[in-house]
Parts: sequence; C-alpha cells; structure tokens
Amino acid sequence: MKIAIQESLITGRDAAERFDRAASFGFEGIEVGWRNLAERVVELKRASRNSGLPISTICSGSPHDPLALYPQERGERLDRMVELLELADELGAVGSICVPIRRSLSFPDLSPAFSTRELISKLAAEMLAQAVHRTEGLKALVLLEPLNRYEAHYLCTLSDGVELAQMVDHPRVKVMADFFHMNIEEADIETSILAAGDWIRHVHLADSNRMLPGQGHTDFEAGFAALEEIGFQGFMALECGVLGDPEVELPRSVKFMRSLIA
Repeated sequence: MKIAIQESLITGRDAAERFDRAASFGFEGIEVGWRNLAERVVELKRASRNSGLPISTICSGSPHDPLALYPQERGERLDRMVELLELADELGAVGSICVPIRRSLSFPDLSPAFSTRELISKLAAEMLAQAVHRTEGLKALVLLEPLNRYEAHYLCTLSDGVELAQMVDHPRVKVMADFFHMNIEEADIETSILAAGDWIRHVHLADSNRMLPGQGHTDFEAGFAALEEIGFQGFMALECGVLGDPEVELPRSVKFMRSLIA
C-alpha cells in the first residue's frame, strides 16, 4: 500500500515545488484535481518525473458526475468524464474518481415501472458503460466513490459501489473506499472492506473529524489490516484538513500510517 496526498494539501509556488515537498514528507504519490488539468499536463509530468512521485489519480468534481436530468447535459457530462479518463491515462494515473450523483440532484419516482433508485442505477450504469466504451484501449479506471448520506442519496456504502460496478460489468469500472465516508455509513469498516474485496482499487484517507489520520478516532489499524487481507496494493491518498502546522503534521501522519502497514 502506498501513501499519497492531494496536491492541494501541499504548499508551493508550482507543481515542481509541491511534488518535491510531498516527497520530502515521505509521500509516495500525488492525487491531482480536475481544474485546468489539460493545460497542466506537461507541468505535472515534469514534476512527477523529477520528484519520483507518480500521479495516483484524478479527483473529479460535480461537473463530471454522469447523471443529469436532461439528455443534452448528460452528453456534456459524458464528454467531460471521457476527457478525464484520457488525461488519467496520459498522466499514468490509476484512474479518475467518479461520483454518479450528489444530493443536490433528484430524480422522479416512476413506480411501478421504476423506483427512483432503480432509475438512477440503470441510468448510471448506462452512462458508465458509454464512458468506458468511448475510451476503449485505455488503462485508466473509473473509480466509483460512495459518499455519506449528507452528500449523496445514492451510492453511500462500499456495497452500493460494488453493486453498480457489477451492473456495468466492465474490468475498468471499480470502487474506491473513503475512510471519512465509511466512518459515517459503514456499520463495520473492516467487514465492509473485506466484503468489497478486489473491487477496491483506490482509497481516500481522512479521520473521523475529516482531519489527518491520527487526529480523530477512526480505527485505521483495523481498516489497513483489512486492505492488506484483500491484497490491496494501491494508493491511499489524503483528502482532509490538517490540525496544526502542515510542515510538522503531514510527515508525522505519514509515519503514523506507515507504522500500521504490515
């Protein structure tokens, strides 16, 4: 398992300085954001090469969520998803993170034909299938991210993510596990990880208070043990706030996490 960090959590004048600083703190990868990404490819590839830190993943935003009420907007969102997958492949990243739908968007209940959940599931599966079909030949994965109930009303648990990935039934559609969201939604984080198994291909790290691991009360030791048991060898990227001086607390958190990895 490799410990990564989102680029936005590292200070620096440019990507080169941020990547170098992340490497000095002990991180093994960088997760980049989606904003202006196409224009940053050359800069990011150079920073990655010079620092020795690979780009783990692309963290998408709501403009890339595949679901929308109207066909034209869904088409535009699909185009943006495809672009991120192409950029992920170019950057050598594992994949692009995908949230199918957030709480701000609602769909009608079309019972008895379809419940709201059935409608969302079928539409999401079709959109994801189109995305991987349009990027056939690439290696970059679609990484489905379950969010907690306060941020999403669909895809809130790892089992929800696995269910949707199984509906798409494509080797490039997988699931990511976020410890902050799991702390809210999963009855038992360890059990949920074990049940999801090989579907998990990426992890986000944040403690119970959405701060650095070790600054809250989440049992990372048990969670990491479960990841080890399923054979997870991917990136675990920090997506959180920092209590205290980042120059001190980030390296300290890396040491804390590394002490828990077998």
